Amino acid sequence: MPSLNWIGKEKIITHHAEVPFRVLEHRYGFNSKCPDSTEAIGTGNKIIHGDNLAALKSLLPEYEGRIDCIYIDPPYNTGNEKWRYNDNVNDPHILRWLGEIVGAEGEDFTRHDKWLCMMYPRLVLLRQLLSDKGAIFISIDDNEVSRLRTICDDIFGANCFKGDVIWHKTYSPRNDSKGIPTETDHILVYSKSKDWLPKRLERDEEMDGKYSNPDNDTAPWTSSDACAPNAATHQGMVYAIQHPFTGELLYPYNNACWRYGQDQMLEYFKGWCEYELRELDDAEKRAEICGVPVETVRPGVKAIMLKNSLEESREKAQNVLETGPWPRFYFTKNGQGGIRRKTYLTAVEGKLITTFWDYTEVGHTDAATKELKAIFGGRSPFETPKPSSLIERIVQVATDEDSIVLDAFAGSGSTAHAVLSQNSKDKGNRKFVLVELMDYAEDITAERVRRVMAGYPYKGKVKEELYRKPLTAANLAKVPQFLAEANAIRDSNADRFTKIAKPTVKDNAIVVVGELNVDGTMPGLGGGFDFYELGEKLFTDEDTLNENVGEDKIREYIYYSETRQHLSRPQSEDYPYLLDYKDGTGYFFYYKPKELTTLSPETLNIVPVKADHYVIYADICTISADQLAKMNITFKKIPRDINRF
Repeated sequence: MPSLNWIGKEKIITHHAEVPFRVLEHRYGFNSKCPDSTEAIGTGNKIIHGDNLAALKSLLPEYEGRIDCIYIDPPYNTGNEKWRYNDNVNDPHILRWLGEIVGAEGEDFTRHDKWLCMMYPRLVLLRQLLSDKGAIFISIDDNEVSRLRTICDDIFGANCFKGDVIWHKTYSPRNDSKGIPTETDHILVYSKSKDWLPKRLERDEEMDGKYSNPDNDTAPWTSSDACAPNAATHQGMVYAIQHPFTGELLYPYNNACWRYGQDQMLEYFKGWCEYELRELDDAEKRAEICGVPVETVRPGVKAIMLKNSLEESREKAQNVLETGPWPRFYFTKNGQGGIRRKTYLTAVEGKLITTFWDYTEVGHTDAATKELKAIFGGRSPFETPKPSSLIERIVQVATDEDSIVLDAFAGSGSTAHAVLSQNSKDKGNRKFVLVELMDYAEDITAERVRRVMAGYPYKGKVKEELYRKPLTAANLAKVPQFLAEANAIRDSNADRFTKIAKPTVKDNAIVVVGELNVDGTMPGLGGGFDFYELGEKLFTDEDTLNENVGEDKIREYIYYSETRQHLSRPQSEDYPYLLDYKDGTGYFFYYKPKELTTLSPETLNIVPVKADHYVIYADICTISADQLAKMNITFKKIPRDINRF
């Protein structure tokens, strides 16, 4: 597999392991009933202010393997963003970059090296946080997409690459005197497991319009191919079927076989008239279809033939044709054509996503700015927001109703907005975790989420698309019907809007848009969140435990370092040193702030329940190694034996 080399690569690929573990310090909680609580709200939604590299590591004890969907919008490294490289990597080639603003390529020839050194360790930690059914979506443009694809192949695995989604981000042509105008961005998609599949979108009217019920069947259906590929390996499914209207012998086309086994096909055709299996001298024809020498074609494959005369068979088949319903395999051209198969609407799933997302479906950059202006009273405090509708599409195809969504480059908070919006639509209980380095984490990121949750003052016009019917070559004849539908929608919604425009054609579709003049408050989506700052290191520079972080954080870290699981068991007054039991092992942290603890025969009463094995942390142990082995106890010294990750 191709590899990518850059300045500092040797040091950066393991840098995530060297990042010191920091705790998260709770600052306040928010919901509409309690807008400024010093206590944690506990909704599961989090906004974290701090360097995302350190923050991602701090999230591991609670979230490793639990995040179903990650969306990130990192610096595109265009040369105009003025981002800084701040990771303190112990390498002379990289240390000299610390705090430098990354400028234009002409001014800084190591711009791409710095960007790769910044991205690589973060992507490694993001992969750790992904669940086995999770996927990551990364927005990027042409400046770094090829390099990003290469390092993601390295971190996630090339077999976990799921697609390069092209987002058509603008609705009007752009002028570019320097070259070809850019109207699209990339969204690279990688999964934790190679078997990951996106969820399907809800079916639309255009898709369902392809299904009909001309024969009074139990459900609408559409015409599908009666054949399947690989005739050479399925020679028992290559044979003649006699036509009940014409008597003609019908075969699969070359290199194809019938869709199902012969017994099942025979039963389907008995729905037209009486059929039977009969030997034909047609080895040469079947060999031609299978693409094999006639002497090697499978012998003894019988044909499905009319049991009675053609006249009697035609009469029975004609009756079925006129009264219906027709069997699963039917004859086209009013009974005179070839064989086709019914595919029922009830058997098909929703709409598959593709690698092209048009702004008409997921929004564009100008809409994102207008969305932010509406929330912030007419000003846009963020230069390059993403439309929440774009991220909502990602949430739709990559989450369940109780999934956790992570955004480590939170920016204006569009991801939280998208999660809240989708929850309001399907009554879901998804949670979001946002991380933002910049000081606007409070004034923009969290403030936007507050306003979206609680509602916000708004004065102006709000537009809502009420009807959209794409115009295609296949449905142009139905334009009068579409106009009638559009006018009916317009009339039925007249009381809801200040103004509803007449049906118009926009972007090759008939569209009806309602316009509402709002002079009051936009309704909130509900919910709450807790705001955190990146706190102190768990271990001091002298490699001792930092007792300032609090015992709860230390206990969570110890349990995670042993089990790679989140510690959810509350600390008990009766047995305060028990962490939890897992897979037959009891884990204990015999710890007292500002005081040494000793594991001895007298202090073994810290164990409340018998287990197959025990892992006990303490400062000192006076029990011999032999006795520990007999009691199935592994002693670990604080802080020496605490794993660093």
